[in-house]
Amino acid sequence: AVVSTQSTGNRVERVCERLGLVSIAPLWRAEQGPLLREMIESGFTIRIIKVASIGLNQRNLGKTADELWEHFTEISRKYGFNVCGEGGEYESLVTDCPLFSHRIVLEGVKQVCHSEDDIAPVWYETFGGVTLEEKEGVIGTSLGARADGS
Repeated sequence: AVVSTQSTGNRVERVCERLGLVSIAPLWRAEQGPLLREMIESGFTIRIIKVASIGLNQRNLGKTADELWEHFTEISRKYGFNVCGEGGEYESLVTDCPLFSHRIVLEGVKQVCHSEDDIAPVWYETFGGVTLEEKEGVIGTSLGARADGS
């Protein structure tokens, strides 16, 4: 998760301090729009698996952040929506990225209505299982190094 607010960041740091841990949060205070855009342009496939915000509904489930980018920016301007979903506006699952040697494929996907609210309905996806789909040109490492060295 991206730590986007001062109070959340401070709370995480206090908890870590009490536990003798060091909080490493390189994305804390990062500008949300450019951050999501960079992830998309870097090859992240970010599937929307839950919606709970004005401007989102069942039709948005299963789509990618890339497919919804224009809509996200529109409802951000209109309602103050956080494009990274940091206020609980949506939940997501990364099903592919350059670091993955395999894509995550969801099986038996069903859409469930948790709350049929006229303003901000809450919908989420369940799935019966997952499979891993091998990606072409990937050398068998956990870091997903490509055969061409990129």
